[in-house]
Amino acid sequence: MIETVPELINVLLIAGGIGVCGLCFMQITSSLHLRKEVRRYFQVFFVLIVFYVTAHLVRRLMEGAPGGEVQTALYVITFAEMFSAGLMAHMMSLLVLVVSKAPEKTAKRVFIGLYGVLALHVALLAVFNVNIFYFTDANEYTRGALYLLSNLSPFIMLVVDMVMLIKYRKNIDRYVKTAFWNYMIAPVVAMALQAIYSEIQFIIFATVGAAVYMFAIIMKNQNEQFAAKMLDNSRIETELNMASRIQADMVPNIYPAFPDREEFDIYATMDPAKEVGGDFYDFFLIDDDHLCMVMADVSGKGVPAALFMMASKIILANNAMMGKSPAQILHDTNASICSHNREEMFVTVWLGILEISTGKLTAANAGHEFPVLKNASGAYELVKDKHGFVIGGMEGAKYKEYELTLTPGSKLFLYTDGIPEATDAEGKMFGLENMVATLNGVREDGPVDTLKGMKAAVDGFVKNAEQFDDLTMLCMEYKGRRQ
Repeated sequence: MIETVPELINVLLIAGGIGVCGLCFMQITSSLHLRKEVRRYFQVFFVLIVFYVTAHLVRRLMEGAPGGEVQTALYVITFAEMFSAGLMAHMMSLLVLVVSKAPEKTAKRVFIGLYGVLALHVALLAVFNVNIFYFTDANEYTRGALYLLSNLSPFIMLVVDMVMLIKYRKNIDRYVKTAFWNYMIAPVVAMALQAIYSEIQFIIFATVGAAVYMFAIIMKNQNEQFAAKMLDNSRIETELNMASRIQADMVPNIYPAFPDREEFDIYATMDPAKEVGGDFYDFFLIDDDHLCMVMADVSGKGVPAALFMMASKIILANNAMMGKSPAQILHDTNASICSHNREEMFVTVWLGILEISTGKLTAANAGHEFPVLKNASGAYELVKDKHGFVIGGMEGAKYKEYELTLTPGSKLFLYTDGIPEATDAEGKMFGLENMVATLNGVREDGPVDTLKGMKAAVDGFVKNAEQFDDLTMLCMEYKGRRQ
């Protein structure tokens, strides 16, 4: 029962401590940028502090009340209070262990040891309960002869914490380290003050105050890390957007591409699955009568594939501009890439050179998808050409050429595997049959509308399913020379 001013002060301050811990719990719960494990740890930690302080408050309020039932309740509450004190020390030790970034072997041993010490704490409270504390006939709390045993395990954990903080101090942020030391030293100071003036429960105030201070420091640390991460993410996003624009500018993107050439019309699109991708296309005039067309797909995705793509594109174009045949271009490009390819990346390539005056198309294939050809009066059909090995996959690979004859009205469709392998939410692929059928549905359209129709068909098939592969395609219509 509350009979003196110090008792009233204790009750008021303990109640205030419970309120502060409750506010901290709400702050933690609403801080969505905290790492999940940090949030859960402090939620449990402050619930435990509230439980500890509440048990202490209830015990103080019930002390002196008559009745055997009251005495039984007091024993249970006091046991729970002392158990929660040990559990708080255990949780603090686990936090120190994580923050100290100790070597894995050491951390594992300390982790097992901490649970052993916690088990010892429970055992001591259970076995020596009456010798640690008891209640008089008037239900007044009294320390037993073995009271110090209730502090043995928390003391061992405190020593472990100090050793970890000293040994691995270089791994810990200085403000976080200060908060830990404050949490460990504050109860010791409180116990010293309580030995001088036992009426006020300094230990409760020290526990709550140090816990709130530690929480504030760690929250500050987490907020700074979050802000730095957001800044870093913003920088990365800006750089990726710039890389995406650079990559888009690396391929022909101004249409009509050759407004002064009436013999052919060409159009291509590239839609990366990520900010930057590994697919690429290219087309350029080697001379006034030869148009080179390239469709390629680099292994992998993202920035590495984009860098490899740019290098491959430049090497292919340089070899083509030397007037080499398609097979020789692929052979020499493969030799160049294999000589500097420690990451063992590769690229599939279809390359064709159109003799504009005659419609003769000479091509070679390095492991790429089959091209699709539409004759002047016919339908789109797959050209099942013979594949050579992928570029960058093996030194000394040989490539064979073949010829196709285009007549006015013929159309060539090139693509990467992102088209036939586009997948819907149920895991079904768009497939080559759908692709060819879609082309034949727009067979009378020009290159621009052909690619728009294909993109619409793929989007309609996959619907809201996430895109996992780049979508790149090219269509060239041969018109021949006007008579």
